[in-house]
Amino acid sequence: MLYISTRGQAPELTFEEAMLSGLARDGGLYVPKTIPHLSEAEITAMAGLSYEETAFRVMRPFIDQSFSDAVLGDLISKAYAQFGHGARAPLVQLAPNHFLLELFHGPTLAFKDFAMQLIGQLFQNALTRRNERVTIVGATSGDTGSAAIEAFRGLDNVDVFILYPHGRVSEVQRRQMTTPSESNVHALAVDGTFDDCQARLKDMFNDFPFRDEVRLAGVNSINWARVLAQVVYYFSSAVSLGAPKRKISFTIPTGNFGDIFAGYIAKQMGLPIDRLIVATNQNDILHRCLSTGGYQTTDVHPSVSPSMDIQVSSNFERALFDAYDRDGGAVAHLMSDLSEGGFHVSPEALQALRAHFDSGRVGEDETLHQIAASHSTMGELLCPHSAIGVKVAEDLRDPATPMITLATAHPAKFPDAVENASGIRPPLPHRMADLYERSERVTRVANDLGTLEDLIRERRAK
Repeated sequence: MLYISTRGQAPELTFEEAMLSGLARDGGLYVPKTIPHLSEAEITAMAGLSYEETAFRVMRPFIDQSFSDAVLGDLISKAYAQFGHGARAPLVQLAPNHFLLELFHGPTLAFKDFAMQLIGQLFQNALTRRNERVTIVGATSGDTGSAAIEAFRGLDNVDVFILYPHGRVSEVQRRQMTTPSESNVHALAVDGTFDDCQARLKDMFNDFPFRDEVRLAGVNSINWARVLAQVVYYFSSAVSLGAPKRKISFTIPTGNFGDIFAGYIAKQMGLPIDRLIVATNQNDILHRCLSTGGYQTTDVHPSVSPSMDIQVSSNFERALFDAYDRDGGAVAHLMSDLSEGGFHVSPEALQALRAHFDSGRVGEDETLHQIAASHSTMGELLCPHSAIGVKVAEDLRDPATPMITLATAHPAKFPDAVENASGIRPPLPHRMADLYERSERVTRVANDLGTLEDLIRERRAK
């Protein structure tokens, strides 16, 4: 299995090479050269399996011989051993033919744990075997950063620096990043938005002398291994509801398009997915693009769902690559136009996107109303992102087709918004009850590439 760049000018890499590289050297994102296909019998055989066994069967075709079957199985088991639910990703029924997929039972109470806990294990194994050390830099709108720090804290072969927008994440999200005491993890509060953090991260990857000097690696959803790990819960949940004998639809609250792109990969692998629905907040660039074909960036407006306060959705590039028949030159041209403010998707490519994706937008008042309504009528207390997903799913779903809405975070990660909407302040799990009492360790830093690079050089282990 080889991996190619969405911009067509980078060398083909193995799975391990693509994982450790993160962003391709031509600025593109790595994708599989071909998508493995699972037969109906292979998907049917997943019924009744543990989450770990399903993960092995889904991911194995994408992973070359860097990880043997025995090693891969062991790393998967270690990755999910600390999850707080035996099913790892349990389904809860909300209404007739509408189900909630709870993805918040991991160590940091968000769906990012499914990928990050596994990547931590894969990185540690590969780097130890290669006798190498890397510097991981990530940008986060809240959940990726805490999941990355939790996954890599204390590991021997990595230094981790997480860039988050100062004052634009919830207090729980911030404290999950700033309270770990291990010397190899660093939280950097950047003066700017998430898009600024993400832009500086890409700038570092494109600064090849710096990239090579610090052995830069990335664990944002630009990293293919992140997307691959998220493909698994589409299979586990759909099979639980009768796939492949019947089609299933999914609604995904998303800002950076990584989680929904994982669903697209599951569909390409043979999972009978009917519709993949983007659910977004007032920062609705994905909804506007799928509706009109125009991808034009605007100002980011802070919201009660901060993980979706994004205008540049990195993983959308992967979807565009397929929509343009894997023409790397066309994608490179679009990304060049994006740097100038935006682009317009061709009619043919827009038709290709709409063949798989629908979308809906939810405003601030609607989000708060849905949190209250879901608690009173469905018995579920939702985080703002999950509430957006449920609202869009209820508006757009076909009652005859089972709908699964992804619950991307525990409501306790956003207690102020949830309490404002429902009158209930969701408590943190017992193992995190002292989070507000822990000492914080954080550096506030300017939105400046040189300043960030100098800080990373200074603090990484030599």
